[in-house]
Amino acid sequence: MSISDFHEFEHAGWEEDEVVAHYEREVASLTRQSTGPLLDAGRVGPGSRVLDLACGPGFSCAAAAERGARVVGVDFSTAQVAAARRRHPQVRFDVADASALPFDDASFDAVVCGFGMLHFPDALAAAQEAWRVLAPGGRFAFTVWDQPERAVAMGAIRAAIQAHGETNVSVPPGPDFFALSDPQRSEQLLIDAGFREPVVERVEQVWSLASPEHVVDAFQRATVRMRALLRAQSAEQLTRIRAAVRESLARYRRGDAHELPMPALLTAGTKPA
Repeated sequence: MSISDFHEFEHAGWEEDEVVAHYEREVASLTRQSTGPLLDAGRVGPGSRVLDLACGPGFSCAAAAERGARVVGVDFSTAQVAAARRRHPQVRFDVADASALPFDDASFDAVVCGFGMLHFPDALAAAQEAWRVLAPGGRFAFTVWDQPERAVAMGAIRAAIQAHGETNVSVPPGPDFFALSDPQRSEQLLIDAGFREPVVERVEQVWSLASPEHVVDAFQRATVRMRALLRAQSAEQLTRIRAAVRESLARYRRGDAHELPMPALLTAGTKPA
């Protein structure tokens, strides 16, 4: 299968209203924790012309607008764009692919992307498009998940599937989900796209859940790649996976909740003036 197969697979998954709704309810409360640092890294302020790539439910766009920025959010999913428009009618949202943006050169002062780069079939192409639409001196900033040993929910479910499930399933091969979790690779991506002085920092985030088993539920309902992998498991395998995740994350219980460290890696660079 080709990279276009992966793109079509991801696109089909994010066109499902149910996935979009579950993502907004179950995951966005976590990813929004790094919105402020993301906008800070993009130097978003009053009057800034801002483009949000893979905008999803539009929370980063709304936060940028609250800072006085003129913001446009784009996503390849018509379902995500429709949901964002309903939630944030004051913001402009368009359907567009990050690797082929429908904007003129030098149209924006900042381009931001919250947890989208790890979904793109070609992250470099997206970074190059960000460079193209940025004005000289403009900033590009993006977040991805930290490495799975630090983003513990990711690490727990990956380890559980590898130990108790089937990994050879018919999911189109795509880019390494954690490739850009390596700071050096994120820095090099920006350099290869033409950016200067890339900076990488870790942003601490915590996923607060009543039960660690909710991690499996969230990935089954609110993701595309992991949902397909989990749906390919037998009932017996899923039972063992759930038990392994519960055991792995039990030590993060704090009172009536489980507080799971889920840090982001934030990378930013500048287009030369």
